[in-house]
Formats: sequence, structure tokens, C-alpha cells
Amino acid sequence: MKYSLFLPCAGGVEEWLADEAMRLLGPQTAGTIERGGIALEGDWQDVMKLNLGSRLAQRVLVRVAHGPYRLEDDLYQLAREVWWPGWLSSRQTFRIDTTAQRSPLRSLNFATLKVKDALCDVMRDEFGERPSVDTQRADMRVMLHLTETHATIYVDTSGEPLFKRGWREDKGEAPLKETLAAAMLAAAGWRGTEDSGGALLDPCCGSGTIPIEAAQIACGIAPGLKRRFAFERLAPFAGPQAREQWADLRSDAQARVHAPEVPVFASDVTFRMVDFARRNAERAGVAHAVQFNAGDALQRPAPRLPDGMPGSIMLNPPYGERIAARGAAASPRQRHADGQTVPDAFFSGLAAQWKRAFTGGANPWTAWVLAPEMKLPSLMRLKESRRIPMWNGPIECRLFRFDLVAGGMRERG
Repeated sequence: MKYSLFLPCAGGVEEWLADEAMRLLGPQTAGTIERGGIALEGDWQDVMKLNLGSRLAQRVLVRVAHGPYRLEDDLYQLAREVWWPGWLSSRQTFRIDTTAQRSPLRSLNFATLKVKDALCDVMRDEFGERPSVDTQRADMRVMLHLTETHATIYVDTSGEPLFKRGWREDKGEAPLKETLAAAMLAAAGWRGTEDSGGALLDPCCGSGTIPIEAAQIACGIAPGLKRRFAFERLAPFAGPQAREQWADLRSDAQARVHAPEVPVFASDVTFRMVDFARRNAERAGVAHAVQFNAGDALQRPAPRLPDGMPGSIMLNPPYGERIAARGAAASPRQRHADGQTVPDAFFSGLAAQWKRAFTGGANPWTAWVLAPEMKLPSLMRLKESRRIPMWNGPIECRLFRFDLVAGGMRERG
């Protein structure tokens, strides 16, 4: 049976998510790129593959109803047409979450109630009893999305958002989501080989999200191997064939784990965060693949690499809306630009250190920096070769690429 699937993602990540879906499901995969995600057709095994292997999707949703509406009763009729016994039993629990964009309805709570009533009425007609609502640990999560004229109802097969890989228990201030770290690596074309970015260094690693995500890619570890999914409690998974397919998929994923081809390095100015990152790496199964050190990014020398191996610096540095810079960058002087508070001493010092330590050797280095400061190249006195829009939660950012060569932007004319 084929399902209509929708994979939501952060804005600007849609094309990389489409490429990822084709790698996971095969080149024959057909779908469309939409704002905020991709839509495609897939069977139940594809649902399992996407949950297990997607690093960029936020969830894997199955669209069960779609149509126009004007009033809350139209939502009831739309949800009444769904064969809910094909998804859960009357003894299981569910919850409904509603989102809207320019909906004419006055109360989203009332809209949610109408969909809940329709689901319960269908289940009562079939089984003689209604399932219960559980807002905390429901067996099935239903998502209602309203636009100005149309309503769409989804069944969530993921449960916890897919950025929750199951390994990050130790967190610092303003941790980066794993899906955003994966998007940064995808945008850089970094795939854990010498030909696709080479070695990787994060000199502001925090709790280790970027280097751990990179190390899992380098080791071929599927992002969903450490967690459970909502589809394991849904009716399509109840049969022996689906359970056998899931066991085979997990076994195949485990068999693809291998030693990394390139090294991954990470450091942070505080010993506490380095300790957090090490413990997270152990839970993620990549403690052997990441070399952690404590140290200031403004004094971090280039790690030793085999001659000719390229290197990629990848970082989400501290900026005003997240956390204050520490170490040598801790300065009372702040620069305000585009509504953001940015420690300019940190960025200028970082560029100076890169010019000293990462240029002129046998290993070419490229730096990728995610920041909300649109004038970051001017602050660093470097010329970017790319700037890619990305969102860090509600903060609009750019991922800047700098090809590190000796001298500064002015010196190169």
C-alpha cells in the first residue's frame, strides 16, 4: 500500500532533504519540494527507512485527509472520512495538535475538538467504544494543519521529533539541534570522506552536536539506531511482515557501520562542555572517532593531517541571542548590527587565528560559519565564497563559506 508522505524540515533545507530521500529510498523516488518540506509517495517500509535514516527531516508524516473547509463542521466531516481503525485500536490513546496559517476560524481549540469527535465516532461505530486522549504519552499523534482555505490531517509516524537521536543527555546553553547540524554538513557537501570535505574541526563544539553528527556520518551510523518511533505502536506495524522488515532494516543499518575515513576534531573553551561532549559521543557510539580537547578557539592550532588531506572548519559560534563569547573574546565591547548583538572581538580574532594557523601549509582548509550577523565577512575581514540562508529556530542566519588563504580581504584587493 502506498501512502502520501510529508517530511517537514527547517526552511532552506528542502533541496538537501529531497536528495537525502532519494539516497535512502532509491533514485526512482518521485516527489515534490514544497515550502518547509517535501511530499512523496511511499509504502510502510519507506516510512521505516525514512525514520531510521533521515538526518534532515523533522518528522515523517502520513497524510490521511485533505480538503477545503469553511467551518468547524467541515473539519468534522473531513476527519470522519478517515478509516481510523486502520491506525489504532479502541484501547490505545491519541492526541491532536493543530497549526494554522491565516485560518479564518476563531478557535483552534474548537477545530481540534471537532477532529477529535470525528475520530472517536468512527472508532465507536467500529468497536463500540472510544479511545482515550493522552496529551503526554499518546500511542498516536494526529496533526491538523489549516491554511486559509484547506485542511490537512496527518498521522505522525515519528513520535519524538527526529532531531532527538537518543544520545544527547548532557546539554549546554542554547544547544544546536541535530537536524540543523546535519543541514550545515549537507550544505557544505561534507560526507565523511577525503573527497567530500576531508577532516572536520569544530573549535566551538559546546555539547558536541556538530562533531558527533559528523562522526556518525563518517562511520555510516544511521541517526535513528539509538531510539524508538511512534510507528512501532501503530496498526500497520502490528503484522509479522512489518516487524520482520523493521528488524532487517535495523540489522542492515548496523552492518553498514564502519571505521571513519577522516578524523573529526572538537574543542571548547570550557572543560565542562568538553566533558559533556565526550559523554554524548560515547552514547552516540562515536567516542573513538572524535578527538576532543579543551581550548580557546582564538588560540586553536590546526590539527595535524596527512599531507594533501583537506580540512573543513564547521562552527556555530556564540552570538548575542544564544550565549556570550568566553575566553580571549570576552570583551565588554559589542557591535550591534541588523538587530543582533555580536561580540566583534571574537569574530575578528577568529579570522586572525585562521590566517596564522590554517593557511600556507600542505592542507587546504575551508571554514563554514553559521551566524545571524549578515555583515560577518566585514567583521572578519574575509571574503565569503558562499552565503546560504538557514534558520536556527526563530533566528534567521546565514551559513558563510570562507576559503582560507594567506592575507585578508583588503590585501587581496
